[in-house]
Amino acid sequence: MIAASDITACKELLRGGSRTFFAASLVLPRAVSDPAIALYAFCRLADDAVDLDGGRLDAVDRLRDRLDRAYAGAPLPSPTDRAFAGVVARFAIPRELPEALLEGLAWDVEGRRYETLGELLDYAARVAGTVGAMMSLLMRRRDPAVVARACDLGIAMQLTNIARDVGEDARAGRLYLPRQWLREAGIDPEAWLADPHFDVRIGEVVRRVLTIAEAFYRRSIAGIGALPASCRPGIHAARLIYAEIGRELEREGLDSVSRRTVVSGPRKLRLLSDALALSFARPGIVGDHVEPAVRFLVDAVAASQPAVVLANSASRRRSVVEQAVWVLDLFERLERRDQLLRAGDTS
Repeated sequence: MIAASDITACKELLRGGSRTFFAASLVLPRAVSDPAIALYAFCRLADDAVDLDGGRLDAVDRLRDRLDRAYAGAPLPSPTDRAFAGVVARFAIPRELPEALLEGLAWDVEGRRYETLGELLDYAARVAGTVGAMMSLLMRRRDPAVVARACDLGIAMQLTNIARDVGEDARAGRLYLPRQWLREAGIDPEAWLADPHFDVRIGEVVRRVLTIAEAFYRRSIAGIGALPASCRPGIHAARLIYAEIGRELEREGLDSVSRRTVVSGPRKLRLLSDALALSFARPGIVGDHVEPAVRFLVDAVAASQPAVVLANSASRRRSVVEQAVWVLDLFERLERRDQLLRAGDTS
């Protein structure tokens, strides 16, 4: 069992530092949102543990010890660890998934370089494909094709992050753009990292990353259609809003070095309406393609089986229509709150 008090503590952690995810979690049914909050709180804890320790590998080792304890059913006495242990047991999340996430964090600590797109996808599979796979399991979807599509969505979002944050990452000494692509554009990666600046050549490399991300977004759509109806609006919304970051970046001239692209509140609301319409659409064929970078994640899920399949709750669930209306109302209220906060900041 996952204690309600531990979930509450995880919510407070995310409310303070991961507001985007906290808001997104509210559009999922509670049977999914509570374990998702526990899962993300542990991921947040992992990120913070590495960052606050100055990017040291021993921080990753300590996280692996916490992972050992969680999977042994003897988590550390903290709300995040207890809730995470409950989630991995209840939803039969194979150890390989969070272990791969920690491996991605270790690659960041090591300052690993990504020469090719394939190497970059290996990284994205670990830091984001893993989260997509785990979310699929929280929604009780373990079919390999659906898990593969969930990984696709995670990778697409990570590629969008990379394209958006080129300047921010460079100023922190990190470079995720494939170095092979930079050299093909006539850019020396090390010289550019020492003096990051925007020009059309960098813009073209950013465009290539966004093009690959778009292909992953498209492939993920059918997988979302295979999710429970109550989960589709929130996941479609996440896909559309993240993909819009890339489109907005293109409209701004692909300069993610000197600025950070954001999607406006009104535009988000329009995309939410699109997400709701897509949630009612007839699901397409999921397809059985598995990206090589995520094959080990899909195989790990296929090899694992839940110890107990919980019966459907007898409590009343929202219909798809009710869920759609609720999602729109929620995001309208969030947007109004953001407007009030911005007005307060300027007064």
